[in-house]
Amino acid sequence: MNVLAIDTSTSVLSVALLQEGKVLAEYTTQLKKTHSVQALPAVQRLLEQCGLVAADLSRIVVAKGPGSYTGVRIGVTIAKTLAWSLGTQLVGISSLEALAQNGKWKEGYLVPIIDARRGQVFTALFRAEHGVVERCSEDQILDCREWVQQLQALNEPVHVVGIDIAIHQEAFMDGLQKRVTFATAADCFPRASQLGLLGIERPSEDCHHFVPNYARIAEAEANWLKASEQV
Repeated sequence: MNVLAIDTSTSVLSVALLQEGKVLAEYTTQLKKTHSVQALPAVQRLLEQCGLVAADLSRIVVAKGPGSYTGVRIGVTIAKTLAWSLGTQLVGISSLEALAQNGKWKEGYLVPIIDARRGQVFTALFRAEHGVVERCSEDQILDCREWVQQLQALNEPVHVVGIDIAIHQEAFMDGLQKRVTFATAADCFPRASQLGLLGIERPSEDCHHFVPNYARIAEAEANWLKASEQV
């Protein structure tokens, strides 16, 4: 099985190719260029380097959110278009679940975070044991300090993963103090290879009915609803 994995749910672009459960190649970057410009050329480059063409793909795995509204939409649109045009299986994986895999060798609770602005984070709770990550809560958007208060009740060490750690590190340190550790810079990047490995065993979805998980409505829609209520 040849699997293409795409993650554009944050400022990081990550694309990977896997074959029979092994990672053939991965491209990951946080360059200040839009994903709409970089993503498809990255896919084409990986295919060429691995001696494959799009028709060889058996499955496409995409980070379906939550995360950047525009970023999630770009990745999902590319994945759905490729799956439909190639007649290929499509699988969506939580961006947070994929990110949590970066801490799978840290025993205990894992907290992946993606900045959601205004002091909020997209987050969820996972637990790692012997390299296996299990979900403990659903994906959600919360005020970071409110989230830390909830984590205090665990009374156990917590390992935080994500490229936006610096934005919210103070809140975690104030609330959890010595019980919190943070992933290194190398372990904070979303990795499409992790996404692809998760997606190999998951059931495929109908690309026509596949929808991303934004975890909240877009700002433009929120403003429109607010304006409508005032009419």
